[in-house]
Amino acid sequence: MDLLGFGQSDKPDGDVYQVTAQADRIAETLSKFSIAEAVVVGHSSGGLVATALAERHPEMVTALALINTGPNPDAFIAGGGDSSLISPDAWPPSDEQLRDLARPAFSRSGFDIPQVLLDDVRRMTFHSLSASMKASNEYLRARSIPDRLTDVNAPLFVIFGQEDRRWSSSSAEDYRRIAGAALTMLPGIGHSPNLEAPESTAELLSDFTNRTSQAQLRE
Repeated sequence: MDLLGFGQSDKPDGDVYQVTAQADRIAETLSKFSIAEAVVVGHSSGGLVATALAERHPEMVTALALINTGPNPDAFIAGGGDSSLISPDAWPPSDEQLRDLARPAFSRSGFDIPQVLLDDVRRMTFHSLSASMKASNEYLRARSIPDRLTDVNAPLFVIFGQEDRRWSSSSAEDYRRIAGAALTMLPGIGHSPNLEAPESTAELLSDFTNRTSQAQLRE
């Protein structure tokens, strides 16, 4: 699902990109399609929105999977990419500028970032990008993801690429504080297992969904 400001969704101006507001829009969309509950998966900052959905609409989230979602601000790895490109005067950047900016954010070293992903980023407005980044930072600084999820009664599965250059992979251990949480580390994979190793990532998520469904049927 493309969040507001991303992909094919609208990109309005204004103060509309808070993580909690994004989560409420997902809940509204699920209800509109008569989807009462779902296994929710979020990648990177999408994991923050998935967490907020579980916090604010727990009845809709039967299980939660997070892919390379940094658990707290201290896990962030500074550096990489030309941050001067994130300015109104320099937007939108060229393909090469976007690749330089996106490499540490999206993938392990040597991974060829798909053109479709570059096009999606370029379709964002400067406001939708910067406001979304600010909103994610504020949500994460307010309370860590593991702390938030201790209050959520839903099975948790965390997938983390060990070669992530955006979030320290060792920080994924922090999720083990959550009772029953499962963690799978992927060697040789960077920040985006869903792009770098789509088949194995899909298999892991499918297995998690099946295990969760079977466990709930036994209850």
